[in-house]
Amino acid sequence: MYTQFLGNYLLQKGIVSQEQLFNAMSRLSHTHIKLGTIAIHEGLMTAKEVDECLYVQTREDKRFGEIAIERGYLTDEQVNDLLSKQTPDYILLGQNLVEDNVFSYEELERILFDYRNETELYDLSLDVENEEAVKAIISKFFILAEMPVEETNVMYLELMFNSLIRFVGEDFSPLTPMVLDEFPVTFGVSQAIRGNHEYLTHIDCDRDTAIEFASRYAKEEFFEFDEYVIAALEDFLNLHNGLFIVNVSNTHSKDISLAPPEVTTDGVIYGANKCVDFPVAYPFGTIHLIICF
Repeated sequence: MYTQFLGNYLLQKGIVSQEQLFNAMSRLSHTHIKLGTIAIHEGLMTAKEVDECLYVQTREDKRFGEIAIERGYLTDEQVNDLLSKQTPDYILLGQNLVEDNVFSYEELERILFDYRNETELYDLSLDVENEEAVKAIISKFFILAEMPVEETNVMYLELMFNSLIRFVGEDFSPLTPMVLDEFPVTFGVSQAIRGNHEYLTHIDCDRDTAIEFASRYAKEEFFEFDEYVIAALEDFLNLHNGLFIVNVSNTHSKDISLAPPEVTTDGVIYGANKCVDFPVAYPFGTIHLIICF
């Protein structure tokens, strides 16, 4: 999930455009990590040293590892160790953006350093997903929206991002959240969660975006906005919320239930307390996740 959060950071800072980000994200599954990229990530080489070895590689028929060893930047053991490491996708994203000339390796090194400091995350090795680190980043979305960070709220949003990755696709980036007193509906599906802690969730988007979202979720290509598209969005929201209430019940022993999904084609959504728009940008359009707490 760090890939999506890094994408959000790059967009917020104006370092990349949405087009540049999605172009790089779309190639993640086909990208092979380079030794120099891993060496920077592991702190064994600087970006300047990597650039130097890459330059030499254009003039000598040698592998990157051979050149790095010859120049004393890496040992044989370190090269073998780096080649066996599992690298998180967000490092692949950075490598793709370097190859697209969006920024250099030296700039990537600085970006990752600043990102760690600003998010107060100092261990981004991510050979295993760090649950506490993910929760820390998601908490900052609520802070940006000037809302208190509550455990169940963080759980809900974390599960939503995971549901998007699992059922729709990982090539998205969360955008900056906004607190809303009201939200004018384009088209969407809403569902209420009732119990000790009530939620109203509304997925809103234009119809073309809905078609693409539904096609990915249903793993079936839809060509027009119809009842099958609507049913797919209803099913996604119902599945996600069902997973959430199971998690909450298991973790907190709370009795909560789901209302049936409702389709909304116009009008305005009001929150009993606060509504927050968590926009999520996909290459095919932006989904607005309106969550009223």
